Amino acid sequence: MDNGAVFYRRFLESDNTAVKKDAISEIIKIYKDGLILYINSIVDNYADAEDIAINVFAKLYCFAPKFAEKSSFKTWIYAMGKNEALNTINKKARHQEIPLDNQPPIYDNGEVEHEYIKKEDKLRLYKAMKKLKDEYRQVLELVYIEGLSNSEAAEVMEKTERQIRNLLYRGKKALQKELKKEGFDYEEL
Repeated sequence: MDNGAVFYRRFLESDNTAVKKDAISEIIKIYKDGLILYINSIVDNYADAEDIAINVFAKLYCFAPKFAEKSSFKTWIYAMGKNEALNTINKKARHQEIPLDNQPPIYDNGEVEHEYIKKEDKLRLYKAMKKLKDEYRQVLELVYIEGLSNSEAAEVMEKTERQIRNLLYRGKKALQKELKKEGFDYEEL
């Protein structure tokens, strides 16, 4: 059982408001950044991704949905994020909002020059990923950036493991091609 599941169980079983708030705070600390990046790969708008992640955590706190433990807590919460993102896309399609800024976040801490180069590499990677088909971008985000297993990614994306393996292969090839166009060879691919 992962830490998220432990904190969520503590949240569900406690009658103490302080304990509940502490448990949800820990869940947010563990999953916030990754969930926002994953949601961003779906909605292609970082501000919206943050709002959607907040909605996911608010639903956990307010409605306390049942976690059946058929998958990891991370897989479950990412599936919630995906569903919330798709709902948001559908709502926006009806209202036709135009995104203002689609730039992914870049966190900077440590040695300035080294971090600047890392930041530039990540920015190039995210820009190249934005040019990929949605499924390629999402599967690469889930497996390589968020560290989900192929089976967990399959569950989140509602695909089979074989489809995930194929998407990963094609997504990596497409990403390498995009990066090569820009004269950039990302070593971790």
